[in-house]
Amino acid sequence: MTKDSGFDNELYLEHQSRAILERVARFDNKLYLEFGGKLMFDYHAARVLPGYDPNVKMRLLQSLRDQADIVLCLYAGDIERRKVRADFGITYDSDALKLIDDLRQWDLHVTALVITRYEDQPSAQTFKNKLERRGIRVHTHRPTRGYPTDVERIVGPQGYGANPMIETEHPLVVVTGPGPGSGKLATCMSQLYHEQRRGVSAGYAKFETFPVWNLPLQHPVNIAYEAATADLGDYNQIDSFHLDAYDVRSVNYNRDMEVFPVLQRILAHIAGDGSCAGTVYKSPTEMGVNQVAMGITDDAVVGRAACQEIIRRYFRAQCEYSMGLVEKSVVHRIEVLLESLNLRPEGRRVVGPAREAARQAQDSGKGHNGFFCGGAIELPDGCLVAGKNSPVMHAASSMILNAVKTLAGIPDPIHLLPPAILESIAGFKRNILDRPSTSLDLDETLTALCISGLTNPAAQAALEKLKELRGCEAHLSHIPARGDEAGLRRLGINLTSDPTFSTNNLFAS
Repeated sequence: MTKDSGFDNELYLEHQSRAILERVARFDNKLYLEFGGKLMFDYHAARVLPGYDPNVKMRLLQSLRDQADIVLCLYAGDIERRKVRADFGITYDSDALKLIDDLRQWDLHVTALVITRYEDQPSAQTFKNKLERRGIRVHTHRPTRGYPTDVERIVGPQGYGANPMIETEHPLVVVTGPGPGSGKLATCMSQLYHEQRRGVSAGYAKFETFPVWNLPLQHPVNIAYEAATADLGDYNQIDSFHLDAYDVRSVNYNRDMEVFPVLQRILAHIAGDGSCAGTVYKSPTEMGVNQVAMGITDDAVVGRAACQEIIRRYFRAQCEYSMGLVEKSVVHRIEVLLESLNLRPEGRRVVGPAREAARQAQDSGKGHNGFFCGGAIELPDGCLVAGKNSPVMHAASSMILNAVKTLAGIPDPIHLLPPAILESIAGFKRNILDRPSTSLDLDETLTALCISGLTNPAAQAALEKLKELRGCEAHLSHIPARGDEAGLRRLGINLTSDPTFSTNNLFAS
């Protein structure tokens, strides 16, 4: 079963760039655009909108680069707590560095980086020093005094006025940052305050891919957004401001709805004479410029994909609860979302075969250290391939080797990894690294496969098939070990797992 496409990137880019430029023209040729979501590698969007290019926003910015500055925001508390971006497994400050490098590769350059809600945190100061010594302009904004109730103080010398002005050159200023709560909105408002003091009636707009304002409230794409932000407590609702003003139903989410009255007052207060955005926006929806719905070409395909994403988020929440990262209420929230669409976790095709592989490992008695694990992957043609753990390798390793053998048409009896290589690695782990387990995780298995490919034509043929696994769906009967998770992430596989551990070792778990 080849994956169908339900999204047209070129159509989307056409509508999205036009909407942004029209919004720039509405103001004094200066627009601060709060750019929410992931700027690059937006795999959530790619999963719920099959055909969506995870880097389409970079293509959008590239088309506007002669008219745009880019400002990055990073919350000082996220630096201090070393908050991790789950899809890459790296901290938010590392993600900011990676984003700067990625932008450069697209011939896009960051005008400045703002460390928001800065309170002299040592790690934030170190991060600032590191960037400045590499030639990056860095500003610090302290918490806004009086926010959110004391508008007089917020829009004054002790509020936004206490922040340094970020000098920009172009009519469009894209303000973005890793994750929610990075301080993008406050940075935009601070800039509007300074622009107004210079006699420039700059405007503000918001770009968020999800929820999709012109899809129904209960559309699977919008429910998938709720599942993705269950840990934040976000929920979608009809924009009552938009309904009252225009008698049109549109979808927004609770945080935007809650902050809108305050934002209206701040914008109107910044303008002073009523000429700024505070008087032209009557709803949160109207502030947005998102045109993603214009790129949807097959609603049925998109709906099915979004349902699968909700199931993925359910498994992820269960695992995060087991690891102590979230409360049980997060799992319950996604369970309610599943029920609203009559979905079951077993509706994910790879779940049953993965659990069956674990049972087969148990029946054979050939697990590892008393634990029996299984995994299954769905290949691009819809074929399901499973693997189980053993004293030799992890279930993820077995699953991937079986998958590439299937893709390459290699008969099952043919070994991709000669026993001599496996024994050499096991001996190294046991005798040199003094590790209790010699079973190969996926990272180690892929390295062994590369070595084997030098002398084994079958292994080389299998290696060449690894790239075909990108975007495939997989499930493990257990929470993956670090080497398994890293290997699967690098291969671009969409992984879920049951919330059980494959070992009693607390450190390894």
